[in-house]
Amino acid sequence: MRSIWNGAISFGLVSIPIKLVNATESHSVSFRQIHTEDGGRIRYRKVCELEDREVTSSEIGKGYEDADGTIVPITDEDLAQLPIPTTRTIEIVAFVPADRIDPLQLGAAYYLGANGVPAAKPYTLLREALKRSNRVAIAKYALRGRERLGMLRVVDDVIAMHGLLWPDEIRAPEGVAPDANVTVRDKELDLADALMDTLGEVDLDDLHDDYREAVEELIAAKTSGEEPRETAAPARSGKVLDLMAALESSVRAAQESRAGGSGGAGDAGEAGDAGDAGETEEAEHAEVRDLRKKKTPAKKAAGAKKPVAAGAAKKTAAKKQAAKKTTAKKSTPRRRSA
Repeated sequence: MRSIWNGAISFGLVSIPIKLVNATESHSVSFRQIHTEDGGRIRYRKVCELEDREVTSSEIGKGYEDADGTIVPITDEDLAQLPIPTTRTIEIVAFVPADRIDPLQLGAAYYLGANGVPAAKPYTLLREALKRSNRVAIAKYALRGRERLGMLRVVDDVIAMHGLLWPDEIRAPEGVAPDANVTVRDKELDLADALMDTLGEVDLDDLHDDYREAVEELIAAKTSGEEPRETAAPARSGKVLDLMAALESSVRAAQESRAGGSGGAGDAGEAGDAGDAGETEEAEHAEVRDLRKKKTPAKKAAGAKKPVAAGAAKKTAAKKQAAKKTTAKKSTPRRRSA
């Protein structure tokens, strides 16, 4: 993985040279904006409002717009002179229990790799100290022109860092909770508990993006000149008039689903619109992938290999060996499966 930042972890008087790499990646399908009449690409050009002409990247700088509309130019030299001690340092300021971190603060995730052989020993020391203490490290660092807050924790044998929002960046949930004075009965809570118990837990590795796979299948079909496969729209439930009846029906449906061996539970989330705030910039740098040879979700499911237990694996291997011996005795050639 390519590093996006090189620096050091400051752990008291100990300095650990590290490299920062992205721990996550996006698999979303990127779209281009086109002219619907002729399919031509729609591009955005950077134009100076005063001169009414397109400008190059070398002519573009930064500016802060004041309340009265006045633009205050800010140069890179101005920013470089600001006293930011964490420019190339992840400065650990405290160690706290992990449950002290509000999940609302969690942001982008990174892996911190030891940068060079001399960094291996202090890196391992910090990793093992975090493991033994069952705590996470709170640190300050600078990235992409601003100082940020981070949380360091151990993932397998690697130190990972989550970007954190500053506490004053978290909005108070005022006016979000229902205004009505609602009383929940114990029987309703019991049914809700029963529904949660019936649905049970899920292995997050088994979850996948159904909408993205459907989009890729649609693109692959159109690219190959085929007619896109029609899919049935999910049933929309009507307005819930009787909460108890809805809970009881949900528990029965979940129990039947579990009894029938169906692994999925829960409603699929609504697909977000493509026209979010970052669409324009992402569209200009959209990833180009060839989806024509991509397997459809149905083919993926059919060809997926399921893990087997060690004992089952031995039995399967023995059966295969016996089958090979039986086949060798036959005079007719073995047909290869397509």
